[in-house]
Amino acid sequence: MRAKMLVVELNRENIEYDVHSLVKAFFPEEQVAVLIPESSEKKREELGDKVRIRVEMQDSSAVFWIDGRDYYWDAQAHDILRENFEAGAAGDTEYAKQVKVGFKCFLYNVLSQETGKLLPWGNLTGIRPTKIAYGMLEEGKSKQEILEYYRRLHQVSTEKAELAVEIAERERELLSGVHYEGGYSLYIGIPFCPTTCLYCSFTSYPIGGYRKIVDSYVNCLIKEMEYVAEQYRDKILDSVYIGGGTPTTLEPEQLDRLISRLKELFDFGSVKEFTVEAGRADSITEEKLRVLYRHGVTRISVNPQTMKQETLDIIGRKATVEQVEKAYALARQVGFDNINMDLILGLPGELEEDVQRTIDRVVELAPDSLTVHSLAIKRASRLNLWIQENGVSMLRNTDETMNIAAEGARKLGLVPYYLYRQKNMSGNFENVGYAREGKLGLYNILIMEEKQTILALGAGSITKRVFPDGRIERCENVKDVSLYIEKIDEMIERKRQLLGIF
Repeated sequence: MRAKMLVVELNRENIEYDVHSLVKAFFPEEQVAVLIPESSEKKREELGDKVRIRVEMQDSSAVFWIDGRDYYWDAQAHDILRENFEAGAAGDTEYAKQVKVGFKCFLYNVLSQETGKLLPWGNLTGIRPTKIAYGMLEEGKSKQEILEYYRRLHQVSTEKAELAVEIAERERELLSGVHYEGGYSLYIGIPFCPTTCLYCSFTSYPIGGYRKIVDSYVNCLIKEMEYVAEQYRDKILDSVYIGGGTPTTLEPEQLDRLISRLKELFDFGSVKEFTVEAGRADSITEEKLRVLYRHGVTRISVNPQTMKQETLDIIGRKATVEQVEKAYALARQVGFDNINMDLILGLPGELEEDVQRTIDRVVELAPDSLTVHSLAIKRASRLNLWIQENGVSMLRNTDETMNIAAEGARKLGLVPYYLYRQKNMSGNFENVGYAREGKLGLYNILIMEEKQTILALGAGSITKRVFPDGRIERCENVKDVSLYIEKIDEMIERKRQLLGIF
């Protein structure tokens, strides 16, 4: 059962991301392809006869055709934006930004009219909707002004706008103690998992085929750590996050060697949070947990994704529900008092009653934080093939499932503290992190708000250097584990070039 193809043709580039994202949000059951003037002749020959939508955009106007119907938009007649279009009033760059905002309002309204749908996040297509609220709070704007901005310029629902403002206020409070210019955070990536889940597109490899080179990989991580520690010896380390993949696929002695060297190289006296994403219950043992606890890890994850065994089997997550519960109990027994659990809404075949049963069980376990993900359909995941065979209608995420999860968090006394979105999310919703006061995940906020430099080590990781003027420069490590090991000196050289920029 292959998804239908919906082809959009544009007369210019630089708007294709926004157009694709909004069209896909309104037509989730269809594969969406975008043709721009720069598209190859081969692509045009393959898709030309499938065009259902055309957009012709000029400097401050646009015409939108869909299935033979046309809609016209004139930026200077747009009452929300008219005040910004006086000649030279805001400068060319700001003028172009305002035109784009107005065009997205127009595009959203047309698609809403055509489909009869409203999207919870309106015309917002970026992954960090709280950045708007955060920035406006920094400017001294009131909550009411921010809510009105979300509504008028982005057609965001009142519920989602209020959630964004609540989270931004909480983020600002937590980040007030972070060292921006004089500090940094550290990410260490372990790109191995027991198996690869159906929905996964992260840099992750089944550990069974890589056992022989894991020690070499740890050696290279330590080499990167040594370079970074020397370069940033005068900076303040605020948080450390070991993620993946699944870090606990490492053997206890490998974990011990890695973290022992980490704590020898870096001053942990200033570290506010040290997280290890244990994640998969089938990788967790008491010995590994004791290694983490002994080294002062303050926060771990034990991630079920769902408590429905049939779903776990479909998505290739080999840990059973019983293993998840035992791993969680073991972590408590070892002494961890800050345990996160990840859930995914919209997994294949799951209905509202399945989500309710999962949430009820999680409430009984009582984790200290709960991260609720809306399933995102990634091109690089096996989920795409599954959808072609089973149909996208088997992925069901609704207002009700989101509310079930939010209500479960409230029962646990957890508050929402960070939020982000991804492309092609089930139901066009969001990912929300909930936590007890005092247990908010600092690193999660930092990675979203991009206020602080994050030095990232390991295969597939991306370092982001934040400059005092707000500019962000990045450097990436290669994703392939063997290449990372082979080219570790080149990875360090990339960091040297980035960190040498003033």
